[in-house]
Amino acid sequence: MKGDSSMEPYREASPPTPSPPAPSIPASSMRASDQERDATVQRLQVAFAEGRLADAEFDERMRAALAARTHGDLDALLTDLPATTAPVAAPPAAPAPARMPKPGRNAVAYKNSVRYAGRWRVPGTFRAIVYKGSGVIDLRAAELTEPVTVIRAVAYKSDIEIIVPPGVRVEVNGFGATRDEDWSGDLPADAPLVYVRALAYKGLVETRTMPRR
Repeated sequence: MKGDSSMEPYREASPPTPSPPAPSIPASSMRASDQERDATVQRLQVAFAEGRLADAEFDERMRAALAARTHGDLDALLTDLPATTAPVAAPPAAPAPARMPKPGRNAVAYKNSVRYAGRWRVPGTFRAIVYKGSGVIDLRAAELTEPVTVIRAVAYKSDIEIIVPPGVRVEVNGFGATRDEDWSGDLPADAPLVYVRALAYKGLVETRTMPRR
């Protein structure tokens, strides 16, 4: 019969064309988080304390880690350093390693020098008094035990050098005090603070991000 659509052959609908899969992002191109930057900084501090990195290398890599944008940027800073997650065999009865002891709160040098460097725990308030000598307080591989660290430095006919790593907020005031302005990166609101209160007579208290050449 003419006009009878029921007599037309059945045609199966074609399936929809699948969308192409989204391109995967390589792991090295993934954006790095603040926590991953902090973990890289800690590994660099350990390597510096172990003598694996020289001053200039450590400073350069620290700055690069704090400014890194991707996992690849961070991985490139650690390729020649040992992994800290490698298991270390130890006797079953060996005691757990003790934490680094806090140093005294006062460092005094009389016609001599005083130096704190490497891995050491910094108390919340630390005083350095140097009379006709020199002093170095290196915080680049140190453990700051408080969110705010106060360093009171007195230099009489002496120079005291305070080395603070990038990523630490620094405030300096007092008489005879200077501050190196090399590091100008943006710091998070919870960055640790080192507050230097200085008094120098015929001397200098200098806060820097790198040791003197």
